[in-house]
Amino acid sequence: MAGPVGGRPRMAPKSHQTDCESGAIGSYDRSLGDVPPAWTVARDSGRNTVMWFFSPFVRMVVAAVLTGVCATAAHALDPKPQANAAPLPVEAFKSTKDAFRTGIQDYNAGDKANAARALEYAAQQGHALARWKLGRMYADGDGVPQDDLRAFEHFSRICDEHADEPTDSPNARFVASAFVSLGSYYLDGIPGTYVKQNGERARDMFQYAAAYFGDSDAQYNLARVLIDGVGGQKDARQAVRWLNLAAEKGHPPSQALLGHLLFNGEGVPKQRARGLMWLTLARDAAAANPKRDAWIIELHDRAEAEADKTDREAALVYIDKGSAKRR
Repeated sequence: MAGPVGGRPRMAPKSHQTDCESGAIGSYDRSLGDVPPAWTVARDSGRNTVMWFFSPFVRMVVAAVLTGVCATAAHALDPKPQANAAPLPVEAFKSTKDAFRTGIQDYNAGDKANAARALEYAAQQGHALARWKLGRMYADGDGVPQDDLRAFEHFSRICDEHADEPTDSPNARFVASAFVSLGSYYLDGIPGTYVKQNGERARDMFQYAAAYFGDSDAQYNLARVLIDGVGGQKDARQAVRWLNLAAEKGHPPSQALLGHLLFNGEGVPKQRARGLMWLTLARDAAAANPKRDAWIIELHDRAEAEADKTDREAALVYIDKGSAKRR
């Protein structure tokens, strides 16, 4: 498949910021190919709509995978600690929550070195959001040396300790994000480390976050690996079902990819007007950041040029109906 669906996985650009407790914590995702940034959106309020794909077997597989991850990490790190590991913080905090709050305040003030130390302290005490933020910082080289392995290990701990986080918990979206990040690392592996490329594990991570948490980024990434046949057989029809769930929640990359598949009839029956509808909605969202989302604009413009008058008029009718339904 040409265009944004092909190509090698890469780190997605940093997305907009989301609020968390007393400070802003950015969302994080690694996505596939030349396609997209991560988007932080509301979780699927109707979790039962995806539970048809979710079973105790999936949970068992994920548990086995995470057990293997943690065991491998422990074995790799046991002989000697990493040379570039940050020293343990010596600051005294009133509580774990106080350490986390201090870390976020320092981060927002631009003092990322002290932020990392405070967050490290909170993470060591079991604070999931502190560990997630540290994972993001190491993944992005944001105030600390860029270190994918350390990011991977922080995300692994979150997934291992919070896999059964209630979906209505304030932490749920961050746990889901950790699963997505972990899965994305497995797409390529981390060169020079024990984290090897493993498409099957990547698919398991995306599937768990997509089904259990109803996470839009996970649903999008799961659709991508289903389309490309990473970690298992290709299944465009299942991919479209996952994309539709995310697209209905306003996830622009999913809207664009879904529209592309429907408009061109790639792996599914061709529906040019409905495909153009999704591409138009995605293009409208992409206007906020045209450089980052150039691939969305390109897909839309290509379809718009190929569509006939009937397709365009029907697409507008679909958009109007959708807008009326959401009012």
